[in-house]
Amino acid sequence: MTGNKAVAYKEPGKVELIDIDYPTFELKDGPGVNPANVGRAVNHGVILKTVATNICGSDQHMVRGRTTAPANLVLGHEITGEVVEVGRDVEFIKVGDLCSVPFNIACGRCRNCKERKTGICLNVNPDRPGSAYGYVDMGGWVGGQANYVLVPYADWNLLKFPDKDRAMEKILDLAMLSDIFPTGFHGAVSAGVGVGSTVYVAGAGPVGLAAATSAHLLGAAVVIVGDLNEDRLARARSFGCETVDLTKGGPAEQIEQILGVPEVDCGVDAVGFEARGHGHDAKEAPATVLNSLMDITAAGGALGIPGLYVTGDPGGIDEAAKTGSLSLSLGTGWAKSLSFTTGQCPVMKYNRQLMMAILNDKVNIAKNVNAKAISLEDAPKGYAEFDAGAATKYVLNPNGYLN
Repeated sequence: MTGNKAVAYKEPGKVELIDIDYPTFELKDGPGVNPANVGRAVNHGVILKTVATNICGSDQHMVRGRTTAPANLVLGHEITGEVVEVGRDVEFIKVGDLCSVPFNIACGRCRNCKERKTGICLNVNPDRPGSAYGYVDMGGWVGGQANYVLVPYADWNLLKFPDKDRAMEKILDLAMLSDIFPTGFHGAVSAGVGVGSTVYVAGAGPVGLAAATSAHLLGAAVVIVGDLNEDRLARARSFGCETVDLTKGGPAEQIEQILGVPEVDCGVDAVGFEARGHGHDAKEAPATVLNSLMDITAAGGALGIPGLYVTGDPGGIDEAAKTGSLSLSLGTGWAKSLSFTTGQCPVMKYNRQLMMAILNDKVNIAKNVNAKAISLEDAPKGYAEFDAGAATKYVLNPNGYLN
């Protein structure tokens, strides 16, 4: 039997490389696996040899102990891989295909999937709509920060790259198709970004930088990125964004210095529930980003909210925050007729188009997010550096495909 190592959450602040079973075409019991999924046949799936699997800010929420994730949960929902085995019922995907895996698992059969709402598939998670690999409360599908991973509903879920050699030349860019590039793009699209728009992106982490990249791709006139981390703001400036240093206070005054008015057409929340306030010694204040976006977005505008919000946060600053209840100035949003789009990005809605943009040199997402390949063994170090604020998108290289 082929060996399989994986990155697992152990306890708050700690991940570890562990030995796990090689995947089979049946869901087994394990940390985080919903009991109703145990024994589920996956003859429609494939086993991938992982080419690239990224560390995500959403993983960091779990690693910080800010979710109800159990110990030994195998992490990793951003997966690119080569097919090494196909299930009995797989018809079109073949051994040897190089593919991107949307982070949200979808059946392709339910009403939501047929309406392109693949982030809220009704059939893959017994607890609630929507599922993902290696994530708390998402059904228990094993994560992809491993040598090998099982992908269900393969004919539906997998995005096959049309030319393997050409794809490998741009593999760090293509590795972003599993999550952050479509997620950032979804944030920009749902905020209404178009030709000539002025856009404010809250957060200069990888998703925020992907949203800013997407805003440029969609024709925005001015893209402004706000953060408390100067190194991450420097990444945004490296590809033509204006920036707002939130250690100096709220965004409105600095936006006015850039645009001449203290508002933008479109706002994107790429921060989520661990948001901090504004100022040099900003403390955690989870509603800050949403409330400030309502303040600075023009009346009639829209907010794209790809930033993660949860219903269970053991480290929340108060009892309300621990259950995902935030003190929002909804009256502001109502008075300004603002629209809100939340939830998982439906990756399959965008990933093929973004793949074509990458393959035809229309965008350099890996450069913009400062993608860096590291070994699977260095994952704990990558998690620690990312948590400390490194302006880097860490890409794990479990099987030596990446130079």
